Amino acid sequence: MESFTCSKFPSCYSLAIIITLLYFCTTTTCLPTRLLVQQSPVKSNSSSTEFIKTSCRVTLYPDLCYNTLSSYASTIQTNPTELANAALSVSLNEAKSTSALVLKLSKGLELRPREASAVKDCVENTRDSVDELQQSLQAMKDLKGPEFEFKINDLQTWVSAALTNEDTCMDNFEGNGMNGKVKDTIRGRIVRASQLISNALALINQLNQ
Repeated sequence: MESFTCSKFPSCYSLAIIITLLYFCTTTTCLPTRLLVQQSPVKSNSSSTEFIKTSCRVTLYPDLCYNTLSSYASTIQTNPTELANAALSVSLNEAKSTSALVLKLSKGLELRPREASAVKDCVENTRDSVDELQQSLQAMKDLKGPEFEFKINDLQTWVSAALTNEDTCMDNFEGNGMNGKVKDTIRGRIVRASQLISNALALINQLNQ
């Protein structure tokens, strides 16, 4: 039987070259290209986190802003509306947690009359704050359109009211004669919630610039 050689089939040389190139492509030659493709999402995420960090500079608590929103970078990308929406979601979660804690304290401790009154008022304040933030998140879903100015004004009003309610809760604990442990526990949660809401409001205000 006659042996097969490329000298008798010129096209065989082209096939051999293609096979050789494919071999090196799967090993070393094409490695930089594959790495470049793998790195592209990292680059995108990097630009998103940089956008968040830059945007947070307009807030009163930029470090808190960045630390609580950077984990949402893949959703936010470089979209100001998504950024404000994420800030509102974070604020709402904190407000809900704070409201639940205050409610628990109102039922689980033996409080003096003044303390009981302050905690009761705080329960109402934090509950109202949660409701207003929920309204705000709902409004964020329908900001576009000819009534943008009207909608953004409503949104700002609700978030401002939520912030006021958090502050009012703390005002109830001013003065002497209050249980230090209860006061400090609630203060810590209210301060954080207020800072998050303040940041969200600042980012919402940027949508109207």
